[in-house]
Amino acid sequence: MYLFSSFSEEKLCPLRASIDVLEGEYFFLCYLESMQEHFQEEAYSINWYKENAGKQQLIKETQRIVSQMNFLEFWPAELSDSGNYSVTHSNGKQNFTVQKWTLNVLERNKSSCFNKNHLTTEIKNAGTGHSLKCNDLSVNENDSITWYKDCKNYENETERELDFKTLTVQHSGIYTCKILISHEGKIYHSTNTIKLVVEDDAPETVTLEIVGRDEEIETEMGKEEILNCTGFLGYYMREDVSLYWLINQTFLYSVANNILLYRLGNKFYITRLLRIKKVTDEDMHHNFTCMLQADERTLMKIVKLKKGNTRDLPVHIFTTGMVLAVLFPCAAVAAVFVCVMFRVDLVLFYRNICRRDDTAGDGKEYDAFVSYLKDCVSPTEEEREFALKILPMVLEENFGYKLCIFERDVSPGGAVVDDIHSFIDKSRRLIIILSQNYVSDRAIYELESGLHKALVERKTKIILIEYMPISDYDFLPESLSLLPSKRVVKWKKDKSLPMNSRFWKNLRYLMPAKPTKMNTKGHYNNLDLGSEGTPQWTEGCDFNAVV
Repeated sequence: MYLFSSFSEEKLCPLRASIDVLEGEYFFLCYLESMQEHFQEEAYSINWYKENAGKQQLIKETQRIVSQMNFLEFWPAELSDSGNYSVTHSNGKQNFTVQKWTLNVLERNKSSCFNKNHLTTEIKNAGTGHSLKCNDLSVNENDSITWYKDCKNYENETERELDFKTLTVQHSGIYTCKILISHEGKIYHSTNTIKLVVEDDAPETVTLEIVGRDEEIETEMGKEEILNCTGFLGYYMREDVSLYWLINQTFLYSVANNILLYRLGNKFYITRLLRIKKVTDEDMHHNFTCMLQADERTLMKIVKLKKGNTRDLPVHIFTTGMVLAVLFPCAAVAAVFVCVMFRVDLVLFYRNICRRDDTAGDGKEYDAFVSYLKDCVSPTEEEREFALKILPMVLEENFGYKLCIFERDVSPGGAVVDDIHSFIDKSRRLIIILSQNYVSDRAIYELESGLHKALVERKTKIILIEYMPISDYDFLPESLSLLPSKRVVKWKKDKSLPMNSRFWKNLRYLMPAKPTKMNTKGHYNNLDLGSEGTPQWTEGCDFNAVV
């Protein structure tokens, strides 16, 4: 269907670059007021265009198509309205393209109340509560709403949300909400269709297993290492389960507090960590055994440590530095100071010179999955603009990374939970854009899925971006504290905008090593930086990447 963003005039603006709408229905295009900052101190005109034969043609207002400032309304949409649309600001000297859309007007099914290509799918488990929400395209507060199930009036429901306290399989079906809108003496309508699939509860048969097989972990002498032991408990929480770490068949009771019971979807897990502060040569010869006991069953998994290759900075460079420290004390002190202060710069320089690529052959499709606040309304549009525009513009266009942004890269209509889990699994990093308002159902699921990948499967590393100052992290899941470090990168607004700022360097340092094509002019491809670091959007800016 549509992805909308809050708008000050109590309407919702579609942000997806490609939009589907049914013929004969009321619809509108609009853009956010925050995009009007470019000419805020001088007079400007707003012009709407539609592409015709490869050329931009000015839209002339008619009784059916009406433009009102930053709105373009269709009373109603017709098949001929399909095409590419854009809106510009002009102050008489220059034109600025604010936003672009591709509008697809779908033909209405004469024998049905919905079009099968114009619906979303929601999959839920029986026995849970759920609400279906009608996308709000209302013009007046008294616009009436009617709900239909499989094209039949559903229990005379007239509310904007259809609430199910306890779902059953019989609730499965195709639900359509119809909004009647009065305009200049005529009645128009808009519809929103949702396919609800209610699945039976999980089977009674419960499996018990330790996640992963026996493994060898590459490490280095003196390095801190955290070994993870995770057991899958099935589809309900058990009380008679025990999880232990042993070294050469000797129980380790000192790790008794490092245990975590958690739920992911409808599956239950138990995790216990073994923290080795400094790896020694003796540790390389130990067998670290994970033991899971439940239902008079005992399962074991053996983990061994082995010496691995040094990453980022080769051993011979460190050795050479130590020799120089002995021969030239002053130079050594200076070198140590430089290495500590500019470690990130040195690592990035080393990656660039050696053209390192940690992504080759690892089977991952994306370099990072971006998680940010979606289900709640952010106090400002800045956080959303950072997640959907600035972050992908810099990392993708200037440094060659490939990001997965759910609303931009995932086609609507699938199972949201399965899609999130699948795309995090395909990503090398999970970037979480933190704010005090971050916690929401989908954001929490993305965070817990990422923690599962980081702690249990050791496949995904987490990067936290503190977009606004946060006094404490108590609002985040406790399992986040089990990570070796929080890996926090702080965004400092205008100070962080330049591509050579400390923010982008620290973020690239935490991303996988990958050959980059640097923009040697020191600015964004589509976002020029003014003298004071304020972003100035150029005329050729394309918002197709905006969700």
